[in-house]
Amino acid sequence: MARDIGIDLGTANVLIHVKGKGIVLNEPSVVAMDRNTGNVLEVGEEARRMVGRTPGNIEAIRPLKDGVIADFDVTEAMLRYFINKINVKGFLSKPRMLICCPTNITKVEQKAIKEAAEKSGGKKVYLEEEPKIAAIGAGMDIFQPSGNMVVDIGGGTTDVAVLSMGDIVTAQSIRMAGDKFDAEILQYIKRKYKLLIGERTAENIKIEIATVFQGSRQESIDIRGRDMVSGLPRTITVYSEEIEEALRESVALIVQAARIVLEQTPPELSADIIDRGIILTGGGAMLHGIDQLLAEQLKVPVFIAEEPMDCVAKGTGIMLENIDKLEKRKAV
Repeated sequence: MARDIGIDLGTANVLIHVKGKGIVLNEPSVVAMDRNTGNVLEVGEEARRMVGRTPGNIEAIRPLKDGVIADFDVTEAMLRYFINKINVKGFLSKPRMLICCPTNITKVEQKAIKEAAEKSGGKKVYLEEEPKIAAIGAGMDIFQPSGNMVVDIGGGTTDVAVLSMGDIVTAQSIRMAGDKFDAEILQYIKRKYKLLIGERTAENIKIEIATVFQGSRQESIDIRGRDMVSGLPRTITVYSEEIEEALRESVALIVQAARIVLEQTPPELSADIIDRGIILTGGGAMLHGIDQLLAEQLKVPVFIAEEPMDCVAKGTGIMLENIDKLEKRKAV
């Protein structure tokens, strides 16, 4: 028999949860292709190592942008590769799939995700909204008549939602997340130091020394890049407070989205959120100081989920246990 699988189809990473086994795959959403032949050379971690380091005929592509499919064929090839790798297909049957998507994507974008999953070997494909699944994965009981608020900061999108009785009450999805933070750091270094660095270096700075809460981290890192004036390699030292400055505007947009959601929330649910606090999930929750900043700006307690990167994948696992209920709900 084929096993049911849950997929967190992220802009930065793809995580796959197999029913009964847990999370079996966590790889970057990158595909390395030969431009001349169109053949897929590497997928996942191996392809990520090639980003910014390939010869002219090989291209490392990230097929998902801002939480939606930017390149349909490459996404399909990537999904097929991952599904074959985890070996869940039965002798004659195909697995049912549950895939997460951002809250505000269009019907066309939803259809593209469904089609890519069906072509890559799914029998039946269900789509669920990401913040809802992230909240379940973070251990929230969203099926009670009480308010739960989650901020899911991924690679391409940040989803903010208030949930009650198993569904979303108010939500916002903005295209400001991990990838944009990397781009802001890259631009800041370019402007201030006239030094060109790659995406991988920018991401490294974000993980190693970045903070978004003023004065909460004092660290430094030596980075190397290409001098824009001389064209030669050069090393500089970058400090935490500079990165706080570089990310200030981007993070303000996430705070603003959370504020809008809170303003639209019914008062009874707002009272629950003050008691329970806001849960942060997704890779962006690990950005230093983001919880302190949100707590200070929104006047509500903010907590980071355990293993925030795995929340959506874990949530798909819990939903898979109840997939038959899903089928009934869709049939009504």
